[in-house]
Amino acid sequence: MTSEKTLRAVLVGTGAVANAHARAVDAYPRAELVAVADLSHEKAREFASRYGIAAAYDDLDAMLAEERPDVVLVCTPPGPHRAQTLAAFASGAHVIVEKPPAPSLDELDDMRAAAAAADRELAVVFQQRTGTAAAHVRALLQSGALGRPLVAMCQTLWFRDAEYFAVPWRGRWETEGGGTTLGHGIHQLDLLAHLLGDWASVQGRLWRLDRETETEDASTATILFEQGAVAQVITSAVSPRETSSIRIDTQKATVTVDHLYGHGHDDWRITPAPGFEAEAEGWGFPESEERSDHEPLLRDVFDALLDGRPLPPTADAPARSLELVAAIYASAAADGAVITPSDLARHPTHRAGFESPVTDLRR
Repeated sequence: MTSEKTLRAVLVGTGAVANAHARAVDAYPRAELVAVADLSHEKAREFASRYGIAAAYDDLDAMLAEERPDVVLVCTPPGPHRAQTLAAFASGAHVIVEKPPAPSLDELDDMRAAAAAADRELAVVFQQRTGTAAAHVRALLQSGALGRPLVAMCQTLWFRDAEYFAVPWRGRWETEGGGTTLGHGIHQLDLLAHLLGDWASVQGRLWRLDRETETEDASTATILFEQGAVAQVITSAVSPRETSSIRIDTQKATVTVDHLYGHGHDDWRITPAPGFEAEAEGWGFPESEERSDHEPLLRDVFDALLDGRPLPPTADAPARSLELVAAIYASAAADGAVITPSDLARHPTHRAGFESPVTDLRR
């Protein structure tokens, strides 16, 4: 039974993704967005006016001290996430932070430790996990209804032109932290791991194919999951026909999802292997549909906070996908060597940052 409490939420950062957070809070009956902060007071005031928010600040610490929120929604670039999250925990608030949760595993470790010390929750926004279709497929895989997963493909084929990379902070290790693997591919990698579970090893390479950038504009990787599935991964920022795709071949079926930035039932397909057509009659998607989005993710997190329950599967495991990304970079730095979780746990460089050599194939 959900408590009668109403969550007081505040938001820091007023970029594009902050709008999705504001709409999600507005849709939830037991939460209220009471304040917003941005380095630009003018932008904070404009955002507050747009969504009917009572207070606007240009200083996070002042907002935390004045508003005493229950939840802080962090919608800034990854660089300041650690400092902002630690400040929120110190004030007694829970944190919901946009992806990537931090620019390094070390910083994410600090954030998780601060959450534990404050007895607060740290939820990361990977909205691709949400939606009734993803929940249905995950349940089929976990129950064994589809047999054992064998082979998978994970594709993030997006297009970002030269103008996109002309922004001064983009494409630089120091200011963006990574290339398309960290900034784009992490979404589908997170959904893949949400469906297949923990990883056992990674081999990866980074490529600079066409864009003027320090970081990669494409990457390739092979991931072995603990349950034995082998996945081939490609991430690209130079692909004109954009798609975000996952395919999982199991002993009894092929599961596919093909979309771009969000998915619903029509984007998913379960194809039975020969001889399993009768079983497939029980694999149909539920009649009621909910697409992947920020709204169901924040709803599920808010429900858990109000009920005093652990975070839902749509918002738990905050380090798993960032570890996969870090392992791809660490492998590339070692000329495609195999990286295991134990390797990554004691890695001398790639827990602190992801800078790695990139094979330049530009002509």
